[in-house]
Amino acid sequence: MQEFWFYIELGLQHVLDINAYDHILFLAALALPFTFKSWKNVLLLATVFTFTHCLALVFSVYEVMVIDASWIEFLIPVTIVSTALFNLVGSTDKKGDNTIWFHVLVTGVFGLVHGFGFSNYFKMMIMGEEDKMAPLLGFAGGIELAQVVIVLLVLMLAYVIQAILKVKQSLFVMVGSILIILITLPLLYETFPF
Repeated sequence: MQEFWFYIELGLQHVLDINAYDHILFLAALALPFTFKSWKNVLLLATVFTFTHCLALVFSVYEVMVIDASWIEFLIPVTIVSTALFNLVGSTDKKGDNTIWFHVLVTGVFGLVHGFGFSNYFKMMIMGEEDKMAPLLGFAGGIELAQVVIVLLVLMLAYVIQAILKVKQSLFVMVGSILIILITLPLLYETFPF
């Protein structure tokens, strides 16, 4: 049981580590267009991301799929910029309803990318372990908890800025998305595989 908690803590640290801010940026970009009124959609997206992230780990740990790490390192900032750009140009239809199913599909694909990004480190962590599923489940639990924390912080920030400071949601999403893109551009340059 103590080992299971170790992997939960590892999942928490993986997402909340400020030095590995790519997860935080991605989750912030993902949550920006939403409010507390649509918390179920945000929770769904975070869960889809966790599931596909862990599915990529399973594929990697059991060597079902092996993907070149340099491409994965490049695709991670691509997912962040893509999500932020989607916020700017296509996150709502004419009625203002969020296109949640597109978000779900894209989030699932991006979860796979982020999972493969962490897979080599995770494989080293569990090297020699006979039972690989318990660490994966603990790690997934830690990731989900950390993502809930980040999403709640983004939703609280959105509430303060939109409801209390009376900033329009569209302006909040636009400024937040542009900031995320600007922060991510150096990562794109640094990880470009050519």
